[in-house]
Amino acid sequence: MASLIDNDAHRTEIFDSLPYYDNDLEQNPILREKVERELAREPKPPQTLHPRVPPPIELFKDKPGLAAELARVEAHQPLAPLDTIRYQLPAPTSIPGTDGEWQQALKNAQSQLEHQRIRHTNLALLQTYGPNAWRIHNYLLEATAKQAETALEELKQRTTDINRERKNSQTRIGNQLTSLENKWTELISSILQIEMANVALDAEVDRLNKKEAELASI
Repeated sequence: MASLIDNDAHRTEIFDSLPYYDNDLEQNPILREKVERELAREPKPPQTLHPRVPPPIELFKDKPGLAAELARVEAHQPLAPLDTIRYQLPAPTSIPGTDGEWQQALKNAQSQLEHQRIRHTNLALLQTYGPNAWRIHNYLLEATAKQAETALEELKQRTTDINRERKNSQTRIGNQLTSLENKWTELISSILQIEMANVALDAEVDRLNKKEAELASI
């Protein structure tokens, strides 16, 4: 549980719960039932985000092709099959074929030949420079992965240290609270004993006064 204290300078949050020390719910099952009923009565959390939460980032705002591909992946839709028609060399449909159809088939064959030539050039470049480029790329990926793993281990260690510090601090404070509670119980018990002794003394004084009055009247 937490409470807020407002002032002109800052806003302070005070926690009055020691989860590493408090075990009232485990010792008293009735308290757990009361807590669950109280939680059920609380209003549901708001559907809107907190004002400090930044708005969602819209990816590929200026690249509709990548945005459409991202939407396809999010929708778990299959990838569209490759268009293999442009890699074919269809002959004219009519026999013997018109000049326009043969011109179209010739242009298609020239395009396919140029495409194959470009592929051959790219494969030659890849064979010459590709291995070193991939080695550098893999080295950079491994370095990035090591940095991410190191950051993750540091974050886990910081989390462990913080939880350990919280547990030690709450255990120490809880022991102090237990000691103070025991001392308070002892003081209350002493006060009750003193009050009972005072009542007994008052009764004894009244009895002696009555006895003295009886002796004086004889």
